[in-house]
Amino acid sequence: MKRKLFIVVVFLFIGIANVCAQDWPQYLGPHGNSISDQKGILRAWPQSGPEVLWMVNLGIGYGGPVVKNGKVYLLDRDDKVGDNLRCFDLSSGKERWNFSYEAPGSVMFPGSRSVPVVDGNHVYSCGPNGDLYCIDINTHKPVWNKNVWKDFGGEEIPRWAITQCPLIYGDLLIVASQAPQAGVVAYEKLTGNVKWKTPAIGPVGYVSPAMVKIAGEDHLVMISATDRKTESGGKVVGIDPLTGKILWEYTNWQCAIPTPGAFDAGEGKVLIIGGYQAGAAMIKVEKKADGSYSITELYKTIEFGEHTKPPLFYNGYFYAQYSTNERRDGLVCMSMDGKIMWKTKKDPDFNKGSMILADGLILATDGAKKLYLIEPDSNAFKPIASTELLNEAGTSSDPMASRIGGSTQNWAPIALADGKLLIRDQSRMICVKVVE
Repeated sequence: MKRKLFIVVVFLFIGIANVCAQDWPQYLGPHGNSISDQKGILRAWPQSGPEVLWMVNLGIGYGGPVVKNGKVYLLDRDDKVGDNLRCFDLSSGKERWNFSYEAPGSVMFPGSRSVPVVDGNHVYSCGPNGDLYCIDINTHKPVWNKNVWKDFGGEEIPRWAITQCPLIYGDLLIVASQAPQAGVVAYEKLTGNVKWKTPAIGPVGYVSPAMVKIAGEDHLVMISATDRKTESGGKVVGIDPLTGKILWEYTNWQCAIPTPGAFDAGEGKVLIIGGYQAGAAMIKVEKKADGSYSITELYKTIEFGEHTKPPLFYNGYFYAQYSTNERRDGLVCMSMDGKIMWKTKKDPDFNKGSMILADGLILATDGAKKLYLIEPDSNAFKPIASTELLNEAGTSSDPMASRIGGSTQNWAPIALADGKLLIRDQSRMICVKVVE
């Protein structure tokens, strides 16, 4: 009897662990690299595309969803009023609750920007005006709130607003203020008290800090912008995530409007990518005997990059959507040593979409209307299926944004949890069944 009970408990534990493993609690998923542990991904779609389980209406924007314990969290926005953190049921799409606050104002490419993070009984989000909130998921009320921009000397909101996806590290919540009096800031996640902050790192960009492993240690990596007038000031820094101490700097990086975070390529290698002709740089960071760090630039290339998100990495190769204002390289595959394997260019076009790797397959939006199922292969682009699923953008109120960004602008990060793919276009969030 005891043995049977033990077996039942073990299976229950495995089942619970599997559900947790399939959550998508933060920007870029559970591992911070756009890779899901989900198995059983459909290898073929019907002609009409995969089944749409539900859809809900949203305001315009670019902020993607997160998922924890069967609940979907997304920061929505009405520029005339403010931000609205919304919670939906993953299985049905029913809205469970929402928390809104006044934060009016608009910029070019209006709407929400960032992806929340769920940790324990709290969900954290950062709005485009810099409003950082910790919300209790049980009471639906704020525990604390700060402003990552104004609290550190920021005045006029940056041209494309504050774009920060908060990062949980132990007892800390980390964001990049990029204000005059602080570069990166760590708050105590339960109180909102500032634990540490770095000095200003460089001109304002739109990069969220990323965690990488260097010599077995966690380093927080932040990328700053290049001054657009002087073409100077851009750099990449490694930070001790517990103290805020800057451990190393790489200064041979120029990107006036950086958005993708750093990517941990393993063995102390860090891939830095950007749009606007920045391309990519691979650096290697090594810890020396005296405790300091050396940085070696392994290569730079303008043939591989990304406008909005870090790349995928699979079986020794990187995959990224490298279409920017200046070039249309489409989906691009690059080897670890910087060799370009192939580009789709405009056939088909991939432009600021989002990608997830799951069960050896890539699920990708193209930034416009299509969802793709792709077999990652370094020899050639191998699409398995595609379907037109997303709507035109709702940004007619901003003619400049429509002219520059095109008629769709479906650039939000996607999420995958419990066999359900969540995609946000400019008017809806769509839940698609992608497992057998």
